Amino acid sequence: MAAATVLGRLSLIPNLSSKPKLKSNRRTTSTSVSVRAQASFSDPFVLQLAESLEDSLSASPSSSLPLQRIRDSSAETLLSTPWPSRKDEPFRFTDTSLIRSSQIEPISTQQRNSEILDNLTETQFTNAVIIDGFVSNLTIGPSDLPDGVYFGKYSGLPDELTNRISEFIGNFDSGDLFWSINGMGAPDLMVIYVPEGCKVENPIYLRYFSGETGDRESKRLPVSNPRVFVLVEEGGEIGIVEEFVGKDEEGFYWTNPVLEVVVQKNAKLKHSYLQKESMASAHIKWTFVRQEAESEYELVEVSTGGKLGRHNVHVQQLGPDTLTELTTFHMCVNEQTLDLHSKIILDHPRGASRQLHKCIVAHSSGQAVFDGNVRVNRFAQQTNAGQLTRSLLLKPRATVNIKPNLQIIADDVKCSHGAAISDLEEDQLFYFQARGIDLETARRALISSFGSEVIEKFPNREIRDQARNHVKGLL
Repeated sequence: MAAATVLGRLSLIPNLSSKPKLKSNRRTTSTSVSVRAQASFSDPFVLQLAESLEDSLSASPSSSLPLQRIRDSSAETLLSTPWPSRKDEPFRFTDTSLIRSSQIEPISTQQRNSEILDNLTETQFTNAVIIDGFVSNLTIGPSDLPDGVYFGKYSGLPDELTNRISEFIGNFDSGDLFWSINGMGAPDLMVIYVPEGCKVENPIYLRYFSGETGDRESKRLPVSNPRVFVLVEEGGEIGIVEEFVGKDEEGFYWTNPVLEVVVQKNAKLKHSYLQKESMASAHIKWTFVRQEAESEYELVEVSTGGKLGRHNVHVQQLGPDTLTELTTFHMCVNEQTLDLHSKIILDHPRGASRQLHKCIVAHSSGQAVFDGNVRVNRFAQQTNAGQLTRSLLLKPRATVNIKPNLQIIADDVKCSHGAAISDLEEDQLFYFQARGIDLETARRALISSFGSEVIEKFPNREIRDQARNHVKGLL
């Protein structure tokens, strides 16, 4: 069912009591479609948002078939999903009223923002500059990428790759409402493709900027929906870096990105993620990873920006001898909510997962949230899964909500998880003071070292230095 058809038909329904039945070319009974249509009318805000997303793309050129497929399925899902509230378990600790109370305006046209492009810091890596969801600049040297590697828009794919890429696009499990908003509002699709057996030495750098900002007084909230798909074929290796930056440190906007990843047999992907949005913005990101047998996926994340920041990470292990490693660090230095919702599903023998999450809340109105779910299903025998979260609360009334969740159905496993929440230890502070170091310097050193365990996991020196200097600046 096309997005326009869904919206057009729903807008004609006068009330809920009529129990409308919509025809669909999908394998869905008319009754279930009717239920979804009625559910959508329980939240007029979502319907209005869906209409504005559709209008924002109406002037765009005709999209590719896979992207249109994503838009159609997302429109149907979006209209059946109410806006999340604190009564919903996944959002029990995460208040989305910053977005809900605003006048959301999808960014519909690509504007060349010369100020951003002129002030870019130089990088040695192959990179793309994505402004407000649109690819504004692509830098690829003649010898930067090995033969067969593709990096660019889906519309520029060679004919021989189009069918190969298309079979994966749109085949991921559905996420939440924000996943569907991206699917319906994404103006284009970036693709990274690594052929079989190819090892890319240097990472690909995706630099996201929010050029258009709104107004907090009028509550005009521009939203962008960048979307990226990565396919690493059997035996391939690559690193990707995602960096999110606001042009204005107090800019009022909403970034709603999605990254979909397929890592095939014996392939490796190292994913570095830096979130440095403005302190007045909203940033809600989805990362969905599918790993085949003997593959490796590693995420290293440092998130410090956004009045509301949330990262949903879902990983599915689709074969034996698979390794997943998540190492993340969140730091709240203002009146912020930073949230990590992760899910790792192990379905096959000898799978392994390692997760370390650290967070610092250094503001009395700051809040950190961690909801980590590791599920070891019946056939995932001889699995080794570990999860650890550690949090520092540095101010009175600072808040952290931790919900580790380890579900084990298999019986031959080695699994563990742990959580710790505290202020800095007095013994450590005394150690510094006994050597003539003042209390403030001692606290700053201990706080910096707390996050350095994660920062040092970045595989590239340039990214490590950038993250380290950014955190020090905030402290």
